[in-house]
Amino acid sequence: MTIHGIIPVRKAPGMTSHDVVARIRKLTGQRRVGHTGTLDPDVEGVLPVCLGQATRIVEYIQELPKQYLGTMVLGRSTDTEDASGEVLEDRPVDRIDPAIVNEVFQRFHGTITQVPPMFSAVRVKGKRLYELAREGKEVKRPSRQVTIYRLRATRIQPEGPYPEVDFDVTCSRGTYVRTLCVDIGKALGYPAHMARLIRVKSGPFVLEDAVTLEELAEVAADGRWDEVLHPIDAVLGHLPAVVVSGRAESGVLNGQPLECDPVDGCDWEGRLIRVYGDTHGFCGIYRLNDDGVALAEKVFRNG
Repeated sequence: MTIHGIIPVRKAPGMTSHDVVARIRKLTGQRRVGHTGTLDPDVEGVLPVCLGQATRIVEYIQELPKQYLGTMVLGRSTDTEDASGEVLEDRPVDRIDPAIVNEVFQRFHGTITQVPPMFSAVRVKGKRLYELAREGKEVKRPSRQVTIYRLRATRIQPEGPYPEVDFDVTCSRGTYVRTLCVDIGKALGYPAHMARLIRVKSGPFVLEDAVTLEELAEVAADGRWDEVLHPIDAVLGHLPAVVVSGRAESGVLNGQPLECDPVDGCDWEGRLIRVYGDTHGFCGIYRLNDDGVALAEKVFRNG
């Protein structure tokens, strides 16, 4: 039996996102499994994993905002920008003013520019940056723009040579939170690194929704996949929806264009919509053009 749907997994620290996928492939006995946004090995938290037909919407899940809780340490930087790396600079900090920390955090709201760290999976001239870093090489990396939707310090421990700042951040795809910590440290005038990070939300899934691999092993043993699976369209609630019936529904399932009256503010070119049928349920994802016709992007006959 092929399983179709999404499982929000609670990835444990010490394993890669690909490790999670490999484990679920083994538990389900199927190949069509994919994760929706890499978490570094030391990071734990919500990792939505798509199975079967749901692998076709990975690109849409990846675009959704993610929320993290983390801890930044001032006074010490590392080559990996997190606690796992070798120390590059050690400069103990005089007592930091919490008001200044909060003011600097405000500067990083909105669209910002980041340079990906050397220890990352970004490719430069066909090679992963972390591969070059392990060879002791450092290369110029293209900067990228990312969006910080929300950023606030939740606890500031200003005393001691290495002050700690706990934070809550919601950000766009492609954001390196450890680089954000380093850049905030620079703005404060100190070396810095990320000491801890947990992803508490990915798209619509929160930490409380997530299941561990140990729990999934029990689910697999009893065949209770329906208890942990979310339907394919569960992550698409931010898209406007239309319902069709009869001949229109049959046409959608065959990928035919759909005439679409403006609904829910979706009457502009390029807007994605969810399409449902009276009998089939979720049928697919369509994209509106500027003349009121929607064209098929993804059609789901089953799953």
